[in-house]
Parts: sequence; structure tokens; C-alpha cells
Amino acid sequence: MKAIFKYRICFFFGVILLLNNLTIGQQLPIFSQYLLNDYAYNPAVAGSKDYYDVKSNHRYQWVGITDAPRTYTLSINGPSKNKKQGFGGLLYTDHVGPTRRTGFQASYTYHINLNDEIRLGMALSAGLLEWKLDGHKIELYDLSDQVLVNNVMRSIVPDAKFGFMVYHEKWYVGGSVPNLLASQLSFSNTTNTGLSKLKPHYYLNGGYIFDINSDFTIEPSCMIKLVSPAPVQLDIMTRVVWKKQLWLGLAYRTMDAASAMLGYLFKQNILIGYSYDFTTSNLRNYSSGTHELMFGVRFVRSKTFEAPSLE
Repeated sequence: MKAIFKYRICFFFGVILLLNNLTIGQQLPIFSQYLLNDYAYNPAVAGSKDYYDVKSNHRYQWVGITDAPRTYTLSINGPSKNKKQGFGGLLYTDHVGPTRRTGFQASYTYHINLNDEIRLGMALSAGLLEWKLDGHKIELYDLSDQVLVNNVMRSIVPDAKFGFMVYHEKWYVGGSVPNLLASQLSFSNTTNTGLSKLKPHYYLNGGYIFDINSDFTIEPSCMIKLVSPAPVQLDIMTRVVWKKQLWLGLAYRTMDAASAMLGYLFKQNILIGYSYDFTTSNLRNYSSGTHELMFGVRFVRSKTFEAPSLE
């Protein structure tokens, strides 16, 4: 390709992935409030709680950098009447400059009792994913390059995710594998052969609830993210929760950012959470940080066994 693109950090990564047939680093968005946005990471969460959970998450990453990522999710999940099954759905869109990733998935989870206090949930979700590159948003020095000028290139592929979770009233351990099908991206309106593939990611996470007294709990958690050839990334979070309503938290993500967060659960039904990321990588010289806002509503069905979760 003859085109020389103007300096745009996020666009650079998107073009490398989609046009140069290389797969570098993580392809999926990240969330600082992963403990609240748990279903987006792991479909096995569906059915582990006593209510249907609707959540919307908005993430504005690396504020101050042109074409920085913006991610939006909308999800719903909940149990069947007999509490042995869970159902859920997820809509999401991830914008990075002229590139956009949009998709949906529906999931099914089956829960079994390992003993009187511990349960296991295993889930599979499936759907469609669209990768889009909008040539109208790209400024070229070489206007004779017709590969991208005034072109909108799309690739729609099937997508799937596997997840599991072992959980108790006070703790949980789980994992998931997004991009399970490793689908190949191809663009029919160009000569590009679409050798780029979606790389399977591997997420492992866990957490524990420590009761300090009748009012306060401390909830440490962590998540490990693996995808070749990127380095392993570790998220560590600790929240202090007052009366299961108000919480403050601190988190750290290796090679990326430290986060501060707070949230409130109103009348056990309406949740709002906010986090701010202090960038620790070299991008801190160009970005003022990352904002993430979450809204949630839950619809309680009955009071039975409940997974260890604040919301």
C-alpha cells in the first residue's frame, strides 16, 4: 500500500490489524469496572443471581488523544424459574478512529450444585461481529491510492465465547474464552485477502468478600488476561463497601493505568458506578486519563441462593 497516513496512534493500530494482516496485542476492549460489568466478560454469570440484571457501560479512553477508543455495552442476564439455567444477551460497539467493531451475542448457562454451598455455572454464547473501516475518515497524503479513498470496508463474521464460574456466597473463581471461533476477517470490496484472524483471549478472575462488621465489607478481586503474542496483563482491584449500598475502590492494571472508582446502589434496584483511570504508560504525556460510567437496573424475582456480588 502506497499511502502514508498522518500520525494517529489509535488509527495506526487499527490499520495494522485490519489491512496489514497482522494480529498484534489485545483485540477486545477493557473495562476498569470489570467486577460490575461481569457478564460482559463471562457469560457464566447469567443465572447466578436472583434477579435479571440490565446494565449499560460507557468508556471514554485516553481523553485528549485524537480518535481514542470509545466503547459502549448494553447487557441483560438472569435466571430461569428453577434457577438451574441462565440466559443473557450483549450488544456492544467499540470505536477507534475510522475503525469500528460492533456485535451482539446471546448466551445460555447451566448451573449445578457441587455441594450445599458451592455451585458451578458453564456457559456458551454466540452471535455476529462486524469490523468496519471507514475510508471517508482517513486523510491520505497520496490521494491516488484508491484502496481506501471513499471506501467503507466491512467484514461480518460469527463469534462465540465460552465461560465457567465456581461460586459461593463469599467467593468466586471463573474464566472465559472470547473470540472462541478465531474467525477470519475478509473485505469483499478490496483485493485484501483478509488473512487477519480474531485471536482467542483467555480471562481468569476471582474475588472474595471479607466482612469487617455489620456495615462494612472489603472485596478484593483480580483478573488475568492472556492473548498471544501480547504480554500477560493483570488487573487488581479492592473495594470497600458500606451497607451494600456505597463503595469506593482502587485498581491497578499492569502496563496501562491505575483507577479510582465509586458507586451507589439505590433501593437495591438502581446502580450507578464511575471510574477514572490515571494512565501510567507513556500515553500519559498525551492523555488526561480515561472515564468510565455504568448504569444498571435489576429486577428481583425471589430471594434464594445468590452469587457473591454487590449489585
